[in-house]
Order: sequence, then structure tokens, then C-alpha cells
Amino acid sequence: MHDLAFLHYPDFIKKSHLYFYKRGTPKFLKKAKSVATVSEFSKQDIVDRYKTDASKIDVVYSGVKDIFKPLDYEEKETIKEKYTQGKEYFLYVGAIHPRKNLINILKAFSHFKKWQKSNMQLVIAGRLGWMYEKFIHDLKTYKYRDEVIMAGYLPGDELAKVVASAYAMVYPSFFEGFGVPPLEAMKCNVPSIAANTSAMPEIYGDAALYADPADFKDIAAQMQLVYKDETKRNELIRNGQQQVKKYTWDRTADLLWQSILKAKD
Repeated sequence: MHDLAFLHYPDFIKKSHLYFYKRGTPKFLKKAKSVATVSEFSKQDIVDRYKTDASKIDVVYSGVKDIFKPLDYEEKETIKEKYTQGKEYFLYVGAIHPRKNLINILKAFSHFKKWQKSNMQLVIAGRLGWMYEKFIHDLKTYKYRDEVIMAGYLPGDELAKVVASAYAMVYPSFFEGFGVPPLEAMKCNVPSIAANTSAMPEIYGDAALYADPADFKDIAAQMQLVYKDETKRNELIRNGQQQVKKYTWDRTADLLWQSILKAKD
């Protein structure tokens, strides 16, 4: 059970899916001998919301694929030429979905551009999710629309290169049970800005800058900080190199296996 986003943000999910989750989740939890979830935050959320015995819930953290790794200068320049005509860029990776807070990313990017007067671009990489239409509509009238690149869904190897070539990851999602993209960025020596809510502070620790996802000015301030303060940026990169070591698929497999063995007893 990844998270309980359907309870926290019911308007961000199809009604048919919401009905299934609301009806089925308490039954699944009651019947299960062992429950695996992806963070201590999600575990406590399940305990609080459904009064589930904490002893049968195991935290099984996700991992990060090995295809995410730093690129050399020439490789980065090639990717930037391909996507942004050689300019630096902030990057968002994930579905185009209301819960991911893309409208506030656009507003934050506007503020950043007004403050800095730089040629920084914004690259958005991800599939069109549910209720994406408003975002696409708003983007058409967006002042800096020519500096927003919609890269769409990218194959894994290409996505890894786009992540590794970014100036910083921007991921102020309203709610995450885990949240993989900033960790992928950390593995590529790219700093991240994340939301200060749900599981994100637990997962990223001191390796990210945090902002209130509901406050686009706060998000913009963190974008400005990572842009202007090279010392802070390097500190985030160093911390990220250590933080991401905690999340390997070998560790995930071992934790999940222990949870399976508990269910077998």
C-alpha cells in the first residue's frame, strides 16, 4: 500500500477509483497478515486512519535505478542543446496531474524570472495524467510559455540524461508517500527542491530545499536560493550523494522478502 493520497486529496482521483479504494482498503488491511508501505509517514498514516496494528505494517522503501548517474560536461551540453537550445533549466519529472502542483510551479517560475532576469528554462517531463487539461490550457496563455519545454514521456535512458543535465529538480508535490524523482536527481549530482509535506522530508533528509507547496512565492524563493548560492547548491549535491545511498533495490528486495515471510507464518 503506497499511500493514502485518495483520502487526503479525494478530488484528485477518478470517482470510480476513489470508490474502489474507500470500499476496499479497510477490507484489505483487515484481512492482510502483513502490509508493506514505502515510508514511516505512510505507515503512521495507515495506523491513524484505519486503526491498523502497527506491528503488521512494514516500511519497504523504494530504490533508485542505476541508469541515473552524473554526466560529463560535453554530454550535458548535448542534452541542453537538444531540449533548451543550450540554456540551463529547472526540471520537473512526473505525471501532469493536479496533485503534482504544476500550476504553482509555473507561478514560481514566473517569480523567479522576474527576480533574476535570467535565461533559465523550465523542462517538464512526464505523461499526461488525469485532469491535465487545465494545466495545458493555462500554459497556452502563460507569459513565459516559450521558456517552458514540454518534453512528454521519456524512455528511461533519455530521462536519466535529462535529469543529469538539469540545474535543479523542482518537485513541490502536494502529497507523496515516497517521491522518487528527487532521489534520481541526487544520484545524478543535481540538487532538488521539494515540498515540506507528507513523506518528503523523511525521504530526502538534509539533501533538499523545502517549500510550502501551497505558496508559490516560497517555491520561487528556493529556486532563487539554489540559483544564487553556489555554496548551498554544492552542499545539497554532497548531501544528496550520501542520502541516495540509502535507497537501493537490493535493500527494497530484502525488506519486502522479510515482509513476505511474516505473512507466511
